[in-house]
Amino acid sequence: MASSHVHRRDSRARAGSSSFRRPGEKSALRAAGRAGFAARGVVYVLIGFLALEIAFGSGGAEADRQGALHQVAAQPFGLAMLWILVVGFACMTLWRASLAVMGEAGRKKTGSRVLSAGRAVFYASVCWGTATYAAGSGSQSGGDAKSQDWTASALKLPGGQVLVAIAGVVLIGVGTGIAVNAVRRTFLKKLDTAAMSARTRKVVTTLGLGGNAARGSVFTGAGVFIVIAAIDFDPHQAKGMDATLRSFAHTPVGPWLLVLVAVGLVWFGAFSFASARWRKL
Repeated sequence: MASSHVHRRDSRARAGSSSFRRPGEKSALRAAGRAGFAARGVVYVLIGFLALEIAFGSGGAEADRQGALHQVAAQPFGLAMLWILVVGFACMTLWRASLAVMGEAGRKKTGSRVLSAGRAVFYASVCWGTATYAAGSGSQSGGDAKSQDWTASALKLPGGQVLVAIAGVVLIGVGTGIAVNAVRRTFLKKLDTAAMSARTRKVVTTLGLGGNAARGSVFTGAGVFIVIAAIDFDPHQAKGMDATLRSFAHTPVGPWLLVLVAVGLVWFGAFSFASARWRKL
């Protein structure tokens, strides 16, 4: 009898200890998510400015994540800043993985969890690529070369042409979905807009609308080039972010479309900073 009483008391103690840990764990995950959004903001702001330099004919660096990392590395204390980004992307990976396990904001649907898992894998690759760049003095190939290498490898597989075409269509769908959701302003549902002033809410809404629309257009453009690569059976038709952005400068409206998208990417970086502050985590 006494033994049973002791056992129940120990169980309650463990449960109490667990409940005390849970708020701390949630706080740590929230902090990880906010660090991740801040890291994403840094990269997109730099990509946007690199794209603006290309639009005005003064840019030689690639307007993609690799180019952004090169810009960070060139700054005073650049190596330390790179490792801070590594930590930020690791935090984003951890937070996205937690959503895959526990669900986001009470949503425990399988689709939402799978999407979070996919994003966790993506940010894990970004984290690894940034860490490798920081450790290897920036010797990695750019995003365009990687896109072509991956496309070439996929085309060699049985049914590779179809697989590459499907990947392109999926990317087009993702980009279109991002742009449509930007117009619908669905991103506001994930922000604590009640904590913002009316003026701040307008600014954040503008940043989210323009930033997500620009990001969606880049994804869609890259997807179109992948589909073309599949149709032509030519991996050199595939383009990463840099080549996709440069292609915007060769439209009938000249470099101004690239300027518009570049400004949008800077806005998306700023919106990422706003997400670091007001995202519901």
